Order: sequence, then C-alpha cells, then structure tokens
Amino acid sequence: MPARPTARLDPRFSTEGAEALPWPTASDRLRAASLYWLTTVRADGRPHVTPLVGLWSDDTFVFCTGPDEQKRHNLATSPALCVTVGDDTWNAGLDVVVEGEASQVRGRDALAPLAADYLAKYGTDWAFEPTERGFGEGDDHADVFVVRPRKVIAFAKSPHGQTTFTF
Repeated sequence: MPARPTARLDPRFSTEGAEALPWPTASDRLRAASLYWLTTVRADGRPHVTPLVGLWSDDTFVFCTGPDEQKRHNLATSPALCVTVGDDTWNAGLDVVVEGEASQVRGRDALAPLAADYLAKYGTDWAFEPTERGFGEGDDHADVFVVRPRKVIAFAKSPHGQTTFTF
C-alpha cells in the first residue's frame, strides 16, 4: 500500500470551522462508490468524460476498457486522467476527485485478484476471465489500468470544506 498522503484544508473554499478530512474518509468514499466518472484527454486536447465501474483498493483506482473505446485511444496518447465520485447535492455528501496517471496491468497473476474483486463488488454482470493481456480474449477483451493518485481533492458539504491530499 502506498504511504499515507498529507492533507491540507484550503480555507478559501471551506466554511469557517471546517477541518481537513482524514484520509480514510476520502478513501472509504472512493471504495464504496458503485459508479465513477473518468475524464481522459483526447489527442487534440479535448476532454472525454464517461461513467464506468471500477475498484478502489490499496489507494489505487482500477478500471478496464475495450481496445476500441475512446478512453483507450486517449490513454495511448496521454496517461493523465481524473476519476470522480460524488453526490449531486450542495449541502450533503462528499465529492472526491482523483488526479493521476494510468498504467496498464498485464499478466494473469496480476489480473486474477482484480477480476475476483470485480466479481465481489459487482456480481456476475462483471465476471472477468483474467488472461495475459487483460480481461478476456477476442471481442470480449478489455485492457486493465491502475491509477496511482498524485493528488486527491475531497469536497465536504456539511460543513463545506476542501481537503487536498498529496502523495
């Protein structure tokens, strides 16, 4: 597991009296999410945003994508991305943004525990067969990526507080 990040409350975007969130609060929010929003960058610089399922484990985010999907093409040009979870409310909940770079995971031994984690979290709709190059083969193939965060920003809403975690 990576070292615990340092936390800093940004008073410019925080209610008086707000305190920096502890890292486990942000990490637990990421782990509990069932849907994530992934933002990648196209070759021409335009953003591409898509919802997807994924895993937060050991302070990293894991996701998969088909080789012909837009996000996969974007990652071939730039590994930089953001992962977002949140609530569509103003005065309740916790929004979390992860900034980092994706790297591809290969090898059956590295992918088998990730496939088991997908199955445990999402059930048989997301049952993957780990192979040497990703999940599945042929038309059912998906490339698997892990994101190690460089920075995580957590937006608490009651009271309002913005905590930045750096790794």
